Amino acid sequence: MPRTAARTRWRLGLTTTALLTAAALVPAPAHAEDVTDYAITVDPSAKGAAIDDTMYGVFFEDINRAADGGLYAELVQNRSFEYSTADNGSYTPLTSWAAGGTAEVVNDAGRLNERNRNYLSLGAGSSVTNAGYNTGIRVDKGKRYDFSVWARATSGTTLTVSLKDTAGTLATARQVAVKGGWAKYKATFTATRTSNRGRLAVASTNAAALDEVSLFPRDTYKNQPNGLRKDLAEKIAALKPGFVRFPGGCLVNTGSMEDYSEASNWQRKRSYQWKDTIGPVEQRATNANFWGYNQSYGLGYYEYFRFSEDIGAMPLPVVPALVTGCGQNKATDDEALLQRHIQDTLDLIEFANGPATSKWGKVRAQMGHPKPFHLTHLGVGNEENLPKEFFARFERFRTAIKAKYPDITVISNSGPDDAGTTFDTAWQLNREGKVDMVDEHYYNSPNWFLQNNDRYDSYDRKGPKVFLGEYASQGNAWKNGLAEAAFMTGLERNADVVKLASYAPLLANEDYVQWRPDMIWFNNRASWNSANYEVQKLFMTNAGDRVVPSEATTTPNVSGPITGAVGLSTWATSAAYDDVKVTSADGSTLLSDDFSGDASKWTTSGRGSWSVQDGSYVQTDTAAENTMVTAGDPAWRDYDLHVKATKKAGKEGFLVAFGVKDTGNYYWWNLGGWNNTQSAIEQAVDGGKGTLMTKPGSIETGRAYDIDIKVRGRQVTLFLDGKEWGSFKDDKPAEPFRQVVTKDAKTGDLIVKVVNAQSAEARTAVDLGGAKVASTARVTTLAADEDAVNTETDTPVTPVTSTFRGVAPKFTYTFPANSVTFLRIKQK
Repeated sequence: MPRTAARTRWRLGLTTTALLTAAALVPAPAHAEDVTDYAITVDPSAKGAAIDDTMYGVFFEDINRAADGGLYAELVQNRSFEYSTADNGSYTPLTSWAAGGTAEVVNDAGRLNERNRNYLSLGAGSSVTNAGYNTGIRVDKGKRYDFSVWARATSGTTLTVSLKDTAGTLATARQVAVKGGWAKYKATFTATRTSNRGRLAVASTNAAALDEVSLFPRDTYKNQPNGLRKDLAEKIAALKPGFVRFPGGCLVNTGSMEDYSEASNWQRKRSYQWKDTIGPVEQRATNANFWGYNQSYGLGYYEYFRFSEDIGAMPLPVVPALVTGCGQNKATDDEALLQRHIQDTLDLIEFANGPATSKWGKVRAQMGHPKPFHLTHLGVGNEENLPKEFFARFERFRTAIKAKYPDITVISNSGPDDAGTTFDTAWQLNREGKVDMVDEHYYNSPNWFLQNNDRYDSYDRKGPKVFLGEYASQGNAWKNGLAEAAFMTGLERNADVVKLASYAPLLANEDYVQWRPDMIWFNNRASWNSANYEVQKLFMTNAGDRVVPSEATTTPNVSGPITGAVGLSTWATSAAYDDVKVTSADGSTLLSDDFSGDASKWTTSGRGSWSVQDGSYVQTDTAAENTMVTAGDPAWRDYDLHVKATKKAGKEGFLVAFGVKDTGNYYWWNLGGWNNTQSAIEQAVDGGKGTLMTKPGSIETGRAYDIDIKVRGRQVTLFLDGKEWGSFKDDKPAEPFRQVVTKDAKTGDLIVKVVNAQSAEARTAVDLGGAKVASTARVTTLAADEDAVNTETDTPVTPVTSTFRGVAPKFTYTFPANSVTFLRIKQK
């Protein structure tokens, strides 16, 4: 555990006794004007937590076009003409297609099969052309591409299939003779030049029906059929993940829980249900994606299991618990539907693990994998915001699973946040229910991650284990990676409690983004690693097998009292503010505004529509978000803020800010946030927000509320209509210097992992506690400007390897500013 000691600072220029011989030069820190002294003390005789091989993994959710148009290697978009306004209000069945002549999408008895509802009726002499994803279909000179189509032509026809871009042909055209009922036809192209803007065209001499128009690169990951985009799969594999969590996420527990059948009227907005996604691709269901596009399910459960096996990772599927989340918050009470989903989950385990002679094991074998996939862990539910309703259903699933498969670890969850009423209730239920493992999710500011390295130090060692299934620090800059790295040292130190952890989301197509940040970015021609990826890879490939207890001194606390101006804001809401008064602790008035005149004391951000109306300051735009206006002095401290607020219209309530330093650094009381379901205190640091406390609650339209905020030092007390709503003390330091030491059982190496998330170098005295060690260490360093961001063309955050010659039982090492450094030290 870290211990606090006095610090001194020196200017740069001090020498060290150790000699650094670099295999590749470590870049000098750009802004390191100071050096801070630290000490790390290691106790190799003590026994820390064991680190499981599966501790670090990846979480795949089809968000940001991660599947179709991403990891799934299919190059044709909307290949089965199933796009619908159910997926996206702008979609038609011919989205991504251009027709020449007569082309109509038909839904009738002439279809390919019952689950593939639509097909294309193409007139004689007509054609259709597909635009693929991003700028078009990417082809590389000399590479082979496999075309296939299901076609029907009663009188016979010839299909001419071509690849082209605006400059001309990209491959020799192929002709396919079609006659009779539905059948699958194939052709192969070899690209004659490289293009990012390819188009696939299919023309017919006579009338024909088409479905499942497909183009795959021959060169998929491990050359698997219906395979994965090679560069993306290789980047994931390079992480050496211990598990793959799939398929979500909000895909799992949103939408209807009904199946895709005539009984549900072919429901197009369903939760992700595994049986929809297996078997021949032309027989798989289609579905709307929660994130605003279509899911073809070409990448389905079989492919997830196969990919997990290919990269040596444990498969970890998540099934719906019949309580929707992600803002939908509805519990399904249909007993027959619940029983069907429970049986589906039992069938899933048989599909993964059953012998090839079993019902669902036979399906797996027919798909090409007679051996089991060795499923050991399974999640039920995702981020449910109704903890009692969720847990009642979770127990039904768990009871059925354990009765038939007692060795399966069944994972519950704690809702969508790191704290609050839902979190506390869920954890109480999980503890009382003796749950195996609880899935926690949180997305917070870098400051929160620096402050909460000790989050799991106090967790009950005899209670449920933790699966940190989703986390990220709200950005892809290097400062985000640094904060996450600092937090991960705490995860490793608590590896006896935190058994699994995965950053989220994994993938983002830069032209179809619904969520930031993301670990791996791509387009149709390239992919690149974020700064966050480099942190994850460094930890995932150097985890070690056991923690070696260590302590470190900390950085001087220079936080001081909360200071700042005050602010008023709204979020998708119209509100009126009046009678604003700020009074210092000695009773003197700092600000008083009843808006009987103008609003000249206030500075607007340029967002929203603010004006003085009938003696109140009113924001009228119900679509605008974060419409902050501010008043006062950023140096104000120890004051009382009073404001009267009235909601006029819109989705939420009020945002009353204090401690406002600038547009990216402030606190605010969010009353009636999250679609008017809860209130919270949030802190913004450098633009990233974290939640300090939260309570359920809503704001009534047309009612005037008295809001009072008392700031004393770092203690804040909040009053709503004269009654104390809550209080907090923001005195937890955002410690920038973090470390953990682990041991690699195979090599005997001590792995000293140090994060220095500040603009000063960290000159550190390292005491290895008498361990007998070699004099050299292999060093891997990530160091960059804190605002650096990796892009397709520039990757400033890249690992640099070097050799440090100066290791001894006690030695000094200076860690660069804004750096993550791993030293692998061999023991004698």
